[in-house]
Amino acid sequence: MADQNVPPRGPWEDRGWTPGQHPTPDGHRDVHRSTPYAVQYQGQVDPGQPHAGYATQPASRGPQWVGPEGLGRQSFHQPAGTGLPPLDDGDQPGGRVGRRRALAAIGGTAAVVAGGAALAMNSSVRGFFGGDGAVAGDATGTTVTDGTAARPSGQQASTVRTYTEQNESYMGSRAGAALKKNAPTGGRTFSGPAAAAAETPVTVKTVLAKDPVRHLASRATFGASPRTLADIRRLGIDGWLRWQLDPEKIAPSPAELKLAELPSLKLSPVQLRERRDQLNDKGVQPEKEMVDATIARQIWSERQLFEVMVDFWNDFLHVAADFDGGEVYRNSFDRDVVRANALGSYPDMLVAANKHPALLLYLSQNDSRKDAINENLARENLELYSVGVDGGYTEKDVRQAAMLQTGRGVQDGRYVFRADQHYLGKVKILGFSHANASADPKKADAVIDSYLRYIALHPSTAQYVARSLATRFVSDTPPKSLVDRLAKTYTVNKGMVKPLLMTLFSSSEFWAAVGQKVRRPMEYLIATYRTLNVRPEASRGFKSDGGRPAFARGLRQVHDKLRELGQYPMGQPTPDGYPDVYVAWTSAGTMVNGWNEAADLLNGYRTEFTYTSAENLVAKPPATAGAYVDALAQRLVHQKLSAKEKALILGVAGVPAGAKVDATFNGAVTAVARAILASPQHHLR
Repeated sequence: MADQNVPPRGPWEDRGWTPGQHPTPDGHRDVHRSTPYAVQYQGQVDPGQPHAGYATQPASRGPQWVGPEGLGRQSFHQPAGTGLPPLDDGDQPGGRVGRRRALAAIGGTAAVVAGGAALAMNSSVRGFFGGDGAVAGDATGTTVTDGTAARPSGQQASTVRTYTEQNESYMGSRAGAALKKNAPTGGRTFSGPAAAAAETPVTVKTVLAKDPVRHLASRATFGASPRTLADIRRLGIDGWLRWQLDPEKIAPSPAELKLAELPSLKLSPVQLRERRDQLNDKGVQPEKEMVDATIARQIWSERQLFEVMVDFWNDFLHVAADFDGGEVYRNSFDRDVVRANALGSYPDMLVAANKHPALLLYLSQNDSRKDAINENLARENLELYSVGVDGGYTEKDVRQAAMLQTGRGVQDGRYVFRADQHYLGKVKILGFSHANASADPKKADAVIDSYLRYIALHPSTAQYVARSLATRFVSDTPPKSLVDRLAKTYTVNKGMVKPLLMTLFSSSEFWAAVGQKVRRPMEYLIATYRTLNVRPEASRGFKSDGGRPAFARGLRQVHDKLRELGQYPMGQPTPDGYPDVYVAWTSAGTMVNGWNEAADLLNGYRTEFTYTSAENLVAKPPATAGAYVDALAQRLVHQKLSAKEKALILGVAGVPAGAKVDATFNGAVTAVARAILASPQHHLR
């Protein structure tokens, strides 16, 4: 029976996931062999095997930023006494100001402004295993257990808490409870986004200006910039969203045209295989060039809403950029699966993903055969990519889905269906039932597609997609009223994305949620590039060494910096993607590292790009310090700061508000601008 194809959990599964390297002779992982993602276990069921849940071992992302309880409380992995990392421009004896103290005070507010103390805990990494056993002609029979009492076949997984939805696992903390108290509640849908913006009062506590144009720019792009704000005001909220929802008609930016300098970007998996040696000789890393290109688009593309949705789906239907085989297949997955459907149909995306070599290799489907079934992809199709952990599926559903999906694999860089490795026999999965009796490869393959479309349009999938989208655009604790309306739109429109977004932007909950999202590390850095108007052309100070073009080199440097910060496009090694809630990212070290990068940009240190000098950020700087801070804040964070924050920033320069200053702020303009970029107004989106 299907249930008998899965062995008991082994002790290795509670250690978390450690990516290993198991290259095949040709380096492309196209043959049957074990995968670094899964542990292939073949043995007999041992009813006495102890069981442990997947989501029981929290792990931190680094030094933790703790809110009202103070900095004295140590995180799980932070040695006692380490405190905040040093800033590059530390206080000098006898100097005018305590910059470290000022920046910590300014930026620290961002860690608590959305509510509550936070101690980051990663959700546990899932263990995976395959198995073998006799394949029956009917996978729908009853078996009481797979060998452990803790994970019975007929029980929904989440009811025994062997799984935890990632964002939910973070939001169960006291910080999550505090955030929920400040989230918008109730709501309604208006005739359009502009009407919703005009009619929705903002009642939540926030330091952000209650400006709908700024709010839209902060949520629907990777960061407001003077040009973006001007575009929204010129076109109107409705007009700008219509423009963004038709990205094919938006001309590529100069930076996107420069992506031609990345030689692997447009190559197919077959071409990447054929040109492997040539690319290696040139030092080209295709999986990294794909990430480089994504960063460029996030900073400079005019198709901002499209890029936000690409990032959303890359977390929702996640395949890590750096998996073993990613150098050949991940670029194509980004282009042909995610980008091709980011504003189209999610059912189409899920079907395409399940026929793409990247997902089939990443989740071991290439290793799954009717006589040795690997359940990785079948499980994640249910748990992460469709109905979600609370969506009603059972362990038995997982195993029957795994049997149904046998036969799919990769050969010579392309998707193949191996009919001789496909299980034949009746299956029933979450209400989907099929005789699955045809030996015809096309008919057998079509049954799998039918199953995937069924789960993609399942009511639980509608809820899961809706909740994930609302978490991304509205609040870490999205209102149920909004989630329910989004789920209804998803169902009525059969998983189409654009109607889903129009419902979102036409809802009062979206416009009421000003200041309810904190930027993750990648979002903070990309927003900094955007607001500083960094340009993709090399500066006059760039010195070529005859190697890679300046643009390509600069992108790789940003990419490397994002790796330091702990978040980069498609960077999560496990298939759950990055968490999208504030309490998962409360790292003091990451915040300080981001502030230091902002200082480097203000100083123009990355000569591969062109910068506006700090003294020229404000076209006509006022002559007094207080007025200059107001003008600089308006330019960088698009609003004035509070009196307390303004006083802290004046302290950075060591001058009173009425002091006379020149365009360089008497030599302190870079430090002042950097302090503004450490404010809650820049950390929040």
